[in-house]
Amino acid sequence: MKPVQDDTGKRYVLLKRSEHASLVRDPETGNECYVQNDRLEHLEDESVLETAARTVDEPVRTLLTAVHDETALGLLVDLGERGPLGVREMLDAYDCCESDLHGRLTVLTAADLIVETDVAGERGYRLADEGEVALEAIGANTDANPRSGDDRGEH
Repeated sequence: MKPVQDDTGKRYVLLKRSEHASLVRDPETGNECYVQNDRLEHLEDESVLETAARTVDEPVRTLLTAVHDETALGLLVDLGERGPLGVREMLDAYDCCESDLHGRLTVLTAADLIVETDVAGERGYRLADEGEVALEAIGANTDANPRSGDDRGEH
């Protein structure tokens, strides 16, 4: 199986190739169909597993690839429930050292799941739109306080 895309940009998994047409499967629906070979091109820079992973909504894929342990997931969930939160408040509330907290905040910020903001005149963080969508998709509570402060890092 190899990833291919048709002339419209739609991605498929190549199942079988014949002289004139190829049997392909749509990874999103599982439907199989034949597509003319001259309409298909191989995706050299993507594996069949990456093609399959693309069926998951991007915010959820980002959450799954950026959050590597329960502490980071808990941090994200807590920001969704109580955020935005200042860094000092997080350090007082969480049982992790400053460097661990900053490391996780950096990873979540780089993944665009949270953004830096101003909380009561100090540096803090809140969920980004992508983080809200991802948490909602996995059933986490995202009843955060209204957004406040400056949105440095917001797109």
